[in-house]
Parts: sequence; C-alpha cells; structure tokens
Amino acid sequence: MKKILVIGSPGVGKSTFSRRLQKKINLPIIYLDQLFWRSDKTTVSKEEFLSQVKLKMQADAWIMDGNYSDSLFNERLNACNTVFFLDYSVDTCLSGVRQRWGKKRPDMTWIEEQEDKEFMNYIRLFPKIQKPNIVRILKDHPNITVYSFKNRQESLDFLDKLG
Repeated sequence: MKKILVIGSPGVGKSTFSRRLQKKINLPIIYLDQLFWRSDKTTVSKEEFLSQVKLKMQADAWIMDGNYSDSLFNERLNACNTVFFLDYSVDTCLSGVRQRWGKKRPDMTWIEEQEDKEFMNYIRLFPKIQKPNIVRILKDHPNITVYSFKNRQESLDFLDKLG
C-alpha cells in the first residue's frame, strides 16, 4: 500500500478513515476537498483543480481522500495500488454530515453550519447514481486491491489488524 484512494459517499467518514490509516502506515494524506474548495465556499477552476491533482499524484506515496469521480478518476485509479471503498448506509452518511456541523475539520477549508438540502439529496441518491458507476469503474481495474466496508465496525476492525 503506497498509493491509496479512499472513496465513498459524502458523510461516510473518508477523512476520518484516512487519518486513522495514516497513523498506521505513515503516508501523507491528500484531501481533494482542500484542492477544490476555497475558504469562502467557492471552488477553484477545473483546470487548477486538475493541475493540482496531477501534481499530487506524482508523489511516491499517498493516501488520496475523495471521490471527484468526474475528475481524473481513471488516472487516479491507474496511479494507485489500493482502494478503500467505504460503502455505508445512507442513514450513516447523513448522520455523519450532521455530526460534523459546527466543527473544524482538517480536510475542509470552512465549518459547515447547517443542512444543505441539495447536498443531503446528493447523499440520498448516491447509492443509485454514483455507486453503480464507481463499482463499474473499479471492475475495470482488476490490478488494484479493493477493500470494501459496509459499516464503520468493518473498517475499524481492518485498521486494528494493521497493528
């Protein structure tokens, strides 16, 4: 495990998992949200984002936290050797978003304060719209080791076994 993608629905806990994984294997974390979002809740240009992702991918080792499946996803999969797909229930993901309201996060440039209905609907639709595409694309990369966890306990058990 030298180049790792951590993917899953918003609110699933990708960043928390990435930080716990980092403590076990001591690789730097690349938070895609930090590359995409500015502190004023605006985004960088698509060109700037893609340029930064390409630059970060050139490192010898990393944990890359985030989907952005419309932005160099195949290239990131081609560059990595391990994927952790956090495939938890919609309720778990919605709860995860609600629990982080009002809290500073190392992966985000601002503090979420309230519910964003469009964002919450995106999470509700993730299993029907985003997940099938992710599963299909992962099947096109049989050389990658994919760990898929259905709940937090499965992912915690895996991390515990890492030592």
